[in-house]
Amino acid sequence: MARTVCVMLWEREGRASDLAAYEDTVLALVAEHGGAVLSRVRSNGESGVPREVQVIRFPNAAAFDGYLNDGRRLALAAQRDAAIERTDVFDVEQIV
Repeated sequence: MARTVCVMLWEREGRASDLAAYEDTVLALVAEHGGAVLSRVRSNGESGVPREVQVIRFPNAAAFDGYLNDGRRLALAAQRDAAIERTDVFDVEQIV
């Protein structure tokens, strides 16, 4: 069964470009795990809203887990921690 997730990301103050660069790198790995980025949008980050929101679909939970545990992604943990203050991930169902 496919797994579709919504990812909401808040940057550390003044690190919006670092957040974008990190996400550019790790989202390039999604396809290698059978996934697809359905949507990726950015806000101005004002008023406490997330700076970036993504909707990503994987063919199954194992593929999503494979992406999360990809060694190349894990090797960037310090870059991620420097740029991203908060991440919320939750399952969604695509309506349209």
